[in-house]
Amino acid sequence: MQYEEKRPRDEGADHHVILEGRESLSVSGVEEVESFDETTIVMRTCKGTLVVRGEDLHIEKLSLDGGDLKVEGTVDALTYEDDGGERGGFLARLFR
Repeated sequence: MQYEEKRPRDEGADHHVILEGRESLSVSGVEEVESFDETTIVMRTCKGTLVVRGEDLHIEKLSLDGGDLKVEGTVDALTYEDDGGERGGFLARLFR
């Protein structure tokens, strides 16, 4: 029997997504912003990877200590990606 060490997600961590009028987005529980530009923001949250797609997206506030992110712009889609429970090494993330 093979033993795999997986880091369990903190099920008790607060994670909230608040979208106001498709123009203002607030997210809590943010652990890392992996990439961002004017059309896409990819962030790792305590509940998985969240991808925000839209137009003229700007990060207004980012507090990784508190895990809060505020985005302004036109939000077209919010999508959670399945992490598969594994982060992989540097090369695995590079070739995603």
